[in-house]
Amino acid sequence: MRRTGQGFTLIELLVAISVMALMAVLSWRGVDGISRSQERLQQRADEVLTLQATLTQWGSDLDAIVSQPGMPGLDWDGRALRILRRSSAAPDQGLVVVAWAQRNNAKGQGEWLRWQSPPLDNRRDLESAWQKATVWAQTPSAEDSAREVHTLPIDQWQVFYYRNNAWTNPLSSGDSTNAATTSQGTSAGSGVALTLPDGVRLALTLSAGQAVSGTLTRDWVSPLIGGGS
Repeated sequence: MRRTGQGFTLIELLVAISVMALMAVLSWRGVDGISRSQERLQQRADEVLTLQATLTQWGSDLDAIVSQPGMPGLDWDGRALRILRRSSAAPDQGLVVVAWAQRNNAKGQGEWLRWQSPPLDNRRDLESAWQKATVWAQTPSAEDSAREVHTLPIDQWQVFYYRNNAWTNPLSSGDSTNAATTSQGTSAGSGVALTLPDGVRLALTLSAGQAVSGTLTRDWVSPLIGGGS
């Protein structure tokens, strides 16, 4: 009997293998591109969520401000914003001092940081934490660094107060007079609670390369305005 079937030649096999290898490479590149796109999208989503969570924390700190006789509840010195607020973790255990500041990391990139003291229940510890917050903004100790949270990469930031129907720089002459009164009242142990601004404006310049970049403005209005509690 005579064989009528005929197999593939060596050249045909080599061509088929080459085509399959090319298809495998193209498929891998497509899968790799999709994977990289998903990673970039996830990174952008995480950056947006971090921004939202940070601004929510900023608003929560301001919402929880308290005033103590002779002690400011809010202070901006051009470098750090200090806030005296109720403790959210243990509201019945005292007050906490919170500070926000910008500092460069090891790569020279600006970061927006948040620091918080433990809950405190006496005036001496509160005043000590209030002063420590200022030192932390410039030269933090190892203990204070452990209590800070790195939030957002920023190039710069600024704070404005809303007083007398206008936004003003807290370091301007009018607010500087109030700051001087604050300092005297604290040292003298005055029984007068210092007046807080009606609003606070945050101006953040977010670093380039993030999901959101450029200048972002966030206004906070005191819940006491309009008779709220």
